[in-house]
Amino acid sequence: MRGKFVFAVALAASASFALAPSQASARGELVTVTNSYPAGTIVVRTNERHLYFMVGNGEAIRYPVAVGRAGMQWSGTVAVDGKYVEPAWTAPASIRRDYSKLPAIIPGGSPHNPMGVAALTLSGGGQYAIHGTNQPQLIGRFVSHGCIRMYNADITDLFGRVRVGTPVVVTR
Repeated sequence: MRGKFVFAVALAASASFALAPSQASARGELVTVTNSYPAGTIVVRTNERHLYFMVGNGEAIRYPVAVGRAGMQWSGTVAVDGKYVEPAWTAPASIRRDYSKLPAIIPGGSPHNPMGVAALTLSGGGQYAIHGTNQPQLIGRFVSHGCIRMYNADITDLFGRVRVGTPVVVTR
């Protein structure tokens, strides 16, 4: 009887793991767009909290994102100037002012690293990036210091679609 009880507990435990929410999967969806950005362009619509990767013929892949909080939003045209897998992160001065106890560097791959699994750095001073996140529950919100945060599965998908030099247009 004891063996059946242990088996039942093990079965119940494995079933609960199977039903638990899994890691976020890629959420990009193909949508129709009515603008004239060329294929291969990334467009971030801050107020919508969406990033669009233009694929051409009036279509784009749309991803949900987290964007800059009030006072930390920006707009303009830049380009991807670097691609990094599991980047280490050093907090910029603006973040260190708010969070003085942060370590000098958070290594890539650390669960405490806010860059997530990959990052696309943007031209214009090295201040901003499109990157993954260690806090997926914040996607869809105005929370960052200006960076564009994506689900890790989504930045992985986008990372494979872009190259250094890809244009990025950020609108409010």
